[in-house]
Amino acid sequence: MKATLTAVFIVFLLTSSGAKPNGKNKKPKQAVPAIECDMRAGKIILPEFIVKCPANCRETKEKVYGTGVFASISSICNAAIHSGVITNSGGKVIVMKMAGQTIYKGSFANGVRSLSLPNWRESFSVSVGKPKNGVTYPSTLVFVSSRPTTVKTGDPKDLTYSTASPVTEALEAEPSSTAAPPTTTHVTTPITTSAKPQVTSVHKVREAVFQYPIEMSIQSGRYGSGQPQIAQGKGPAQAFRGSSVYANRFSPRTNTGVHRQETSTTIRRQPHASSTSGAFSRVQPQSERKQHTAQSNPTLDPRPDNTEYEHWLYNFGQYSPAPEEHKPPAKTSPTRGFNARGHDLTARAPELTSQGDPNCKVDIAFLMDGSWSIGKRRFKIQKDFLVEVSQVINVGVAGPMMGIIQYGDDPVTEFSLKQFSSSKDLKPAISKIVQKGGLSNVGKALSYINEHFFSDANGNRGGAPNVAVVLVDGWPTDKVEEASRLARESGINIFFVTIEGPDENEKQNVVETNFVDKAVCRTNGFFSLPIMSWFALRKEVQSLVKRVCDTDRLVCSKTCLNANDIAFVIDGSSSVGTGNFRTVLQFVANVTQEFEISDTDTRVGIVQYTYEQRLEFAFGQHNNKADLLNAIKRINYWSGGTSTGAAITFAADQLFSKSKPNKRKIMIVITDGRSYDDVRAPALAVHGKGVIAYSIGIAWAAQDELEYIATDPDRDHSFFVDEFDNLYKYVSKIIHNICNEFNSQPRN
Repeated sequence: MKATLTAVFIVFLLTSSGAKPNGKNKKPKQAVPAIECDMRAGKIILPEFIVKCPANCRETKEKVYGTGVFASISSICNAAIHSGVITNSGGKVIVMKMAGQTIYKGSFANGVRSLSLPNWRESFSVSVGKPKNGVTYPSTLVFVSSRPTTVKTGDPKDLTYSTASPVTEALEAEPSSTAAPPTTTHVTTPITTSAKPQVTSVHKVREAVFQYPIEMSIQSGRYGSGQPQIAQGKGPAQAFRGSSVYANRFSPRTNTGVHRQETSTTIRRQPHASSTSGAFSRVQPQSERKQHTAQSNPTLDPRPDNTEYEHWLYNFGQYSPAPEEHKPPAKTSPTRGFNARGHDLTARAPELTSQGDPNCKVDIAFLMDGSWSIGKRRFKIQKDFLVEVSQVINVGVAGPMMGIIQYGDDPVTEFSLKQFSSSKDLKPAISKIVQKGGLSNVGKALSYINEHFFSDANGNRGGAPNVAVVLVDGWPTDKVEEASRLARESGINIFFVTIEGPDENEKQNVVETNFVDKAVCRTNGFFSLPIMSWFALRKEVQSLVKRVCDTDRLVCSKTCLNANDIAFVIDGSSSVGTGNFRTVLQFVANVTQEFEISDTDTRVGIVQYTYEQRLEFAFGQHNNKADLLNAIKRINYWSGGTSTGAAITFAADQLFSKSKPNKRKIMIVITDGRSYDDVRAPALAVHGKGVIAYSIGIAWAAQDELEYIATDPDRDHSFFVDEFDNLYKYVSKIIHNICNEFNSQPRN
């Protein structure tokens, strides 16, 4: 009996210590999808998810933009290494999406160099991949794709990435789910995959360009206009010069945060609005502006000049961008004034800086005339003019930044771009400027700003256009042409405001005739503002502000589209044939039309080769896009052998030896077969001269030669297609790589 009771007791203990019925108290295991090192957060349309990164991602050097908060085009795994969330051996990462930012600062951390970026539509942060109790993340990932949405499982073998081109990926529509800001209860709510965010249609880029022969395209104005239609409306990048999809360096912001009521758009000044509307939004006293807003719509957000992103941060982020008079009343909401961590934002309001007008994100240097010829009274008028400009332009860290140089015999910086971050602070600083005297040495002043003023140390942001506004009383006392040319080629947009210019009797005293036309970016009147009298100067405030804020027309901004000397080295051998040669010219034209073409922007030269070489035209020979495209069309097929090495040497001697110092030198070699001569030594020689070389092989081209010709890494600079008709596929890829490489380099 005793033994029986003991056995029963043991059985009871064994059964009670086992698994609970139905496994109710057992924590379900989190399935973690695996990704590759090159996976970008923007490709995944979930608002929050967990992924597993492989080892050795740091060696891939996949791009990362930002610090702490990253642009969604960044590699998830390298962002996690940069933040210290994982090591280079890989690991699990939790990714949380958030609104886009107007600037992302680059830095170096944990062996990963992150880059700066001026603007992007969506951001994300990373944290250690350990979900909190009760939180389950999706075990599959929903991806943006040019094809129907692909769902990935946690098995690495099942990963099928989007086949969209880099250009298409850059323009993919935002998923509707990411527009909503996260709330304080987000991290405790399980995320399921049953409700998938809606994916809008993906924009196709310039596919129509490749559907017509070059003759038809040019006659229809396709090349000259540079105005493709993306989907059913203009894409966001079309607000920039030439409407290129790669001009997003200064792209306008995309609304991704809390949506304001439509009536508020009538208050914020847009860069293309009339001067009257601009005057209303900037000159009108803020008390009157508040009163007008309240009368027009009592429920309207009391901060009409804030972006949606700032609005989102105001309610949920780490700081309030609103000036003190724009802070909403405490009674409007029980949660307003507190961020997700419960800190009181109003206590820190006095420390805030102005955000400025995000529609006018430019770095501006005003060169004020301090010569003795101006006199004290007119010098005071000049200061009053600059004070008014500073108030109208709405200076702030997310908008325009403003510095002042006074010139006379020698230029001197009164204050740099980073010294004052609000219009309110600028007013007393300008009023305190004391006249220096001397001559009106404008040329020396332009050299000064080119060499010293627009630097990182002085607050140059890199992602904003550089603008120099020169105020001149009468005329300069030195030459400006050479100094202006060097400044333009460094990406500086020069405006001239000339007051009381020389009359007929004084023109013989002018050191350099037509000095304005020799100095400005374009001689179309946009960059010059002649004023008959000092007393009429203040009437031109709105006109000047509208011009310097019109980033569509700041054509001298140094970007990947206008900073190059590009040489095409084209195989004209007998194996190509006449029809295929025309296809090659179509490819060259399609690449060329994406760039800003002029003597101070991108210049193009072409060499055709067989056994011999022929210079079709040199850099600067065709200085506008229409002439250049017509010149490409007129190139005649040669026919002969294939001496690619000699052609590379010929291009170096005839083209790159005459390249300008501030231009990036780019060579694109197109060949359909193995060369009869050595290509390795000529390629090494041009690489040593700073030429970035791309190789494109067709049909019978030798892979080893393509790799010798191409700049490292080969995967970014060497391409192969099996037939000529497939050349068009690499137009977007090459331009994307040219721009990506440009944006990765230090500015100036």
